[in-house]
Amino acid sequence: MTTVVLVLVGVLLLVVVVAFALRRRFLLSGLGAVTMWLRPGGSSRWSVGVAWYGGDALLWYRAVSLSVRPQHRLSRAELEVTGRRDAGRADVALPDDVVVLSCSTAAGLRELAMDPSTVTGFLSWVESAPRGGR
Repeated sequence: MTTVVLVLVGVLLLVVVVAFALRRRFLLSGLGAVTMWLRPGGSSRWSVGVAWYGGDALLWYRAVSLSVRPQHRLSRAELEVTGRRDAGRADVALPDDVVVLSCSTAAGLRELAMDPSTVTGFLSWVESAPRGGR
C-alpha cells in the first residue's frame, strides 16, 4: 500500500513539473514575450513572470503558477513610464544587470524590471501608442 502511494505521489509531482515547463515554454514562444519582474506600488516584493506586450496591452503571467490567465493586464494607452534606474541593494530578488522602470498605470503605480536588451523594444512599444489614447 505504501509503495502505491509513493508511486502516485511521484507521478503527480512529475505531472506538475511537466505542466510548469510546458506552460513556461508556451508563454515564452510568442512574439513580444519576455521575462519580466513586476512589483505593485507600495509593495516591497518582486514577482518574476513572463510578459507579452503587443497590440494594446501588456499581459503579465506569474512564473510560478499553472494559471493560463494573466495576473496583470496593463493597457498601453494608460501606461506611462515615469522613471528608469538600475537595480539597487534594496532589490535583492532581482539580478544585478536588470533595468527597473517606474510606471504609472490605471491600476496604480507599478515597477517593471527587465533585461537591458528588452528595455529599448518595450519603450518603443509604449511610446508608439496612438496619441488619442493618452
